[in-house]
Amino acid sequence: MNDKNGLSPSLVETIAGFTAGVCSTLVVHPLDIVKTRLQVDRFSSSRIGSSLRIIRGISRNEGGIQAFYRGLTPNLVGNSVSWGLYFLWYGEIKELLSVSRGSGGLTSLDYFVASGTSGVLTTILTNPIWVIKTRMLSTGAHVPGAYRSMMSGFQQIYRMEGFTGFYQGLIPAMFGVCHGALQFMAYEQLKRYRTRMSQASSSDRLPTPTDTPSTQLKTLSNMDYLLLSGTSKIFAGGVTYPYQVLRARLQTYDARGTYKGVRDAFAQILRTEGLSGFYKGLGPNLFDILQLSAGVVRMWRIGRGSVERTESKGLIEDRGRNRSLDKYKTAGSGDETQEKFSKYRRK
Repeated sequence: MNDKNGLSPSLVETIAGFTAGVCSTLVVHPLDIVKTRLQVDRFSSSRIGSSLRIIRGISRNEGGIQAFYRGLTPNLVGNSVSWGLYFLWYGEIKELLSVSRGSGGLTSLDYFVASGTSGVLTTILTNPIWVIKTRMLSTGAHVPGAYRSMMSGFQQIYRMEGFTGFYQGLIPAMFGVCHGALQFMAYEQLKRYRTRMSQASSSDRLPTPTDTPSTQLKTLSNMDYLLLSGTSKIFAGGVTYPYQVLRARLQTYDARGTYKGVRDAFAQILRTEGLSGFYKGLGPNLFDILQLSAGVVRMWRIGRGSVERTESKGLIEDRGRNRSLDKYKTAGSGDETQEKFSKYRRK
């Protein structure tokens, strides 16, 4: 629903989510490369120090710092579009649920439904980008057959694998929807709990139903948001991490020649690598998700605030201009007044 005098809440959410995705991805991309290399490694055992081994190998053999930003384009496009679409649908669905609930407020199930539905739609639309991203991050630029760019990846997949090649790993990616749903369900509940605690300690009273969302948000600090986003992300990541390994294995260049499907990939990993095989790359992933989730939530809030401030400034200027026009209109009907009014209107 559009605001009478400005942008719709969903559009504000989309712009903020898009900005958050871009900024956070720029920071954590090198960690994403390390994590992906560990996830697709079928031959090395999962042990402490594996991340350092990957970092040394990339630095020595693939061109130094530049190699840690291979595949940045699909990662930027994928994350920015994903977060933008996710917040768009998440806001729309929450608004619909709020209307249907009336004054009762949203429940944990409502947040889960909103987040899960948004995740499914986003996953289906963005899976082709993640296939290219996984393949580019899993190999160096000089490996035979490696994609030179995002567009090169699209062309090669379409030519050699057809349309279905863009949806490799979609099934385990759908399990990943639970990750986003669990994260935002936990985040919303933790935020409400922390808000109640903050308000009770600052005013010696429990929050009342008349407290507005904007009033509640003002009681939380940046450190609160950092802890809330990090805790919710770790909770969701710990529960759902194995799907990331399955998805990465099924999206590699040689996946079709190695695995017959999701069940075969699961069986092979379990048989040859054990349970620890499903948690390869968990170390950099934990650090990654702390940085990324905190950055996304923080940048989303900054982006949303910037859009709303810009919009409010424009509305204030428009209203001031309209009042000035009204003043000229009512000042009189003489030629001099009409001339001043015409000059002002042309500004």
